[in-house]
Amino acid sequence: MKESELGLEVFLTADVPGIGGKLRKTPEDFVVDEISILPPEKPDGKFVVARVWRRNWETNRLVRRLSSNLRVGRARIGFAGTKDGRAVATQLMSFNAPIEAVQALAIPDVVVSDVYRSNRMITIGDLIGNKFRIRVSDIDPTVDPAASCSAVKERLDKLGGFPNFFGIQRFGSVRPITHLIGKDLVKGDLEAAVMRYIANPFDEEDSEANDARRNLQETMDFERALREFPMKLTFERTMIGHLKDNPGDHLGALRRLPHNLLMMFVHAYQSFLFNRILSERLRSGMSIGEPEVGDFVLPLTKMNVPDHDTAIPVTRDNLEKVTRNARERKAFVSGLLYGTESTFAEGRMGEIERRIVAEQGLQSKDFQIVGLREASSKGSRRELLAHYADLEVECLPGEAVFSFSLNKGCYATTLLREFMKAELSQY
Repeated sequence: MKESELGLEVFLTADVPGIGGKLRKTPEDFVVDEISILPPEKPDGKFVVARVWRRNWETNRLVRRLSSNLRVGRARIGFAGTKDGRAVATQLMSFNAPIEAVQALAIPDVVVSDVYRSNRMITIGDLIGNKFRIRVSDIDPTVDPAASCSAVKERLDKLGGFPNFFGIQRFGSVRPITHLIGKDLVKGDLEAAVMRYIANPFDEEDSEANDARRNLQETMDFERALREFPMKLTFERTMIGHLKDNPGDHLGALRRLPHNLLMMFVHAYQSFLFNRILSERLRSGMSIGEPEVGDFVLPLTKMNVPDHDTAIPVTRDNLEKVTRNARERKAFVSGLLYGTESTFAEGRMGEIERRIVAEQGLQSKDFQIVGLREASSKGSRRELLAHYADLEVECLPGEAVFSFSLNKGCYATTLLREFMKAELSQY
């Protein structure tokens, strides 16, 4: 799959050569620490809060393992954001479980610490941002990495950030199809969504999983698939088992997935549309940092992050004020995340948004997913420019190390994309 198939069609620094390279040769090459919002400590609180360090654990699979060890449902485990699988990550999690059981957790490559009680659980979005330290290996030997990185950083510093594309992880690092499953759901084709998730082989996946997916796609033999699918593909096996026992019940198979994973499918499709809109705005030469009449801008919340649910229309009367606020990082030009309650921008941005949505043959009501309320989405808006803090780049022989912090919802791989300009598989 190519970047353009994910809506990643342009670079802000296209005229500066990339350093190439590869991410995540080892999990230790990608370290992320959550900048958390701590729930208040309450000695008699119903919930247990802990800081969880893990290596090489994707969030949904870790939650499944935690729920199994604690003998509680997945819904009784809370977290603020989904972290990369092939990485070393630290984040807060909450548990509706006995504190002694949380303290006694013993899972390979997982460390639970700083355990305390609170009267509030952690939910999606309960964070400020993330701090990263990322190593890029196998740099292109024909490129001067120090010169290239310096030139890119200078351009991004001048703009005050980078294009806020959704990164590859949003769509699936090995099998970037999450948005296509979301499109199937939006179009009402539940069977296509199920089969795309459990079958649909990709050569980048290991051979055992790839062969099992291919056999299922060719035979539709769910009983055989249960014997062939690797145990690590827990969600796929759960859906296959349901279809073996309930032939044709694709809605029921989908409902066996965690709610946050079902949400992710449709959100990924919205992300693809957003990426296309942002690419088109950049291609047209419009600024992503300063507004023009017809745009919507997002103000800051009390936590100093953009408020995605409060969009202020830009008019001739307030253009000067919102431009000043944008320059002072108090307001952010936004793009559309299309859903049931979306409002298009006006002016040139509105033309772009309407055209991208029309090309997909979409109506807002399509995002009300019948039978899967948790997968439905009202839509919102997202900042076009992502700010970063404390960006440092250290170039070493054959590699470069990047350190920086981002607001929640912004992707480290998208920032590194401007520096690397590598093939999609290298991220």
